[in-house]
Amino acid sequence: MRNTKALLVAITLFGMTAEAAAQLSGVENSSNFFLNSPNSSKYAVILVGPSVGEENQLKFRQWAFSLHDILARDYGYSSDTISLLYDRGETNFTGGERVDGACDRVGIEQGLADLKEQVETGDQIILYLIGHGSGSDEEAKFNIVGPDITGLEFAGLLDQFNEQDIAIINTTSASYGFSASLSSEGRVVISSTRSPSERYDPVFSRYFIEALDNRNGDRDKNNRVSMLEAFEYAKSNVEAWYEGQGRLASEHAGLDDNGDSLFALEPNSDAVDGRLAEIAYIDTLVDSQADLSREQLALKARMQELERDVFILRGRKADFLEADYWQQMEGFLVELARTTRQFNETLLP
Repeated sequence: MRNTKALLVAITLFGMTAEAAAQLSGVENSSNFFLNSPNSSKYAVILVGPSVGEENQLKFRQWAFSLHDILARDYGYSSDTISLLYDRGETNFTGGERVDGACDRVGIEQGLADLKEQVETGDQIILYLIGHGSGSDEEAKFNIVGPDITGLEFAGLLDQFNEQDIAIINTTSASYGFSASLSSEGRVVISSTRSPSERYDPVFSRYFIEALDNRNGDRDKNNRVSMLEAFEYAKSNVEAWYEGQGRLASEHAGLDDNGDSLFALEPNSDAVDGRLAEIAYIDTLVDSQADLSREQLALKARMQELERDVFILRGRKADFLEADYWQQMEGFLVELARTTRQFNETLLP
């Protein structure tokens, strides 16, 4: 398992009982994913399959380019950490310089192989699928240029990243079966549909990207957007869109983050699905707006680590004695407040 040393040190400093320390250590071991640290990096792979009709082509392109630019502008990604595999790989249009290759089997395999050469243990990878899907169960496919790729085949390609944290947002039609094949322990998987019968093109992607733009999805106002927050924002707005259109919803998004391939329509930190997505943040430790010193970087990393500990503890409240729970929560919150004050003081002129 990845680093739990800082958490155990914090437990010792707070003077907790050995039993309580053992309990919280177990919590950390069960959720030891999506850790931000000064030494880790985040990567994004955007895959855009071929479209049916000019309207879809323009829509898919707009979504892909918007996502690319928002990640680079607001979340600390760059051309070196974003890979855009677009349709046939053409670049002879406005904005085509963003395209890194074709969304075909060769392009996907090569793109992931190149990414494998870049990533280190503990890095985070976000994969975002835009386009059309088809089929069900083991035959569920993401429509790409040339022979389509099944969920099982795509899952096989992701096996090489067993030392990285992975989040997948599959926004295609009939995405459920493909998404279910990608479920795994420590992985967040979002599907824009809940069954193979939901074959109409979803609008989920539009609102998921909108959740990231200007951090619209930042529900708890910590200036960060988690996978859970973006999912909830998109899902709520999709429902409102269909209601505004006077139409029966033809898409129902789901989220799985416990590796059981069962997608929750209402995930939250108290449910079976939602706890990991709550701590899976999209931003890098240092966003494009910041130029932090080594001291500031360390303080910011510690703030994010403590915030993560609070979320994990809150989600496991039922596993603790009441007194132990509040003792630990108080310790985390006090240290978070102190660390935040230290960080803010370094920003003063």
